[in-house]
Amino acid sequence: QVQLVESGGGLVQAGGSLRLSCAASKQTFRAYPMGWFRQAPGKEREFVAALTWSSGITDYADSIKGRFAISRGSAENFVYLQMNNLRPEDTAVYYCAALNTFPYDSRGGVAYWGKGTLVTVSS
Repeated sequence: QVQLVESGGGLVQAGGSLRLSCAASKQTFRAYPMGWFRQAPGKEREFVAALTWSSGITDYADSIKGRFAISRGSAENFVYLQMNNLRPEDTAVYYCAALNTFPYDSRGGVAYWGKGTLVTVSS
């Protein structure tokens, strides 16, 4: 059974940084492209970033380009989301996901979800 466990969320002031981590097995990371999504209060869940494990190719939502970066750990059992220059509108629950396709395609969907970690950005 695939398990994705996020950590690293918290409260940060606008302009600050956070790094989210997603832990899973090496087999999971090698089998699926990995992604991060977020869901703000009262809004639908949205795509943030994705990564192909073998080649390291990345894809980002326009809203966070230049501020967020997805990466893989050298030990091959973590994927990270480095978030810089955070804004109050980045406040959301952030979810790690194993994707069925890369680039992410809503029709292909998500194979597995983590439970999420809350990021709150104060103004």
